[in-house]
Amino acid sequence: MIDTRPATPLDARPMAALLNAIIEKGGTTALVRPVTAEDLHDWMEEETPGRSAWHVAVAEDGEIVGFQWIEPAQYLPEDAAEIATFVQIGRTGLGIGSALFEATKKAARHIGYAWINANIRADNDGGLVYYQSRGFRDYDRWEGYKLENGEVVDKVLKRYDLD
Repeated sequence: MIDTRPATPLDARPMAALLNAIIEKGGTTALVRPVTAEDLHDWMEEETPGRSAWHVAVAEDGEIVGFQWIEPAQYLPEDAAEIATFVQIGRTGLGIGSALFEATKKAARHIGYAWINANIRADNDGGLVYYQSRGFRDYDRWEGYKLENGEVVDKVLKRYDLD
């Protein structure tokens, strides 16, 4: 059984550990350098007040097994939020992402967003399938996107309309 709840600053350390394992494995996130608990705490605090929402997925034993957030992005219109999703390695396909997205959709509607944007590496098959299975549809593609470490990838942009 997976429960979801809003993330708190106390969740930053286990969230950073989960994300760092994904970053270290490589190939699925545009993030290429390890993050600290302080980084995540700062990201949660820096976001535009009232315009972002962070959720964690918690297993029965209390372990954080995934997290997701939405926030504004400069390249998106005011009525759109960017989404990011991270699930513990080895635990994909178990309903964690689905549970997180239900919480995020509710939060996005409450905030007043009309749609959610997913910005996904084109070589991230799991991410592409996840967002497609949630009902996101392709609307743009960025070719030759340069990551912080110099690696160049294509990005697929998908959108989910909240109405």
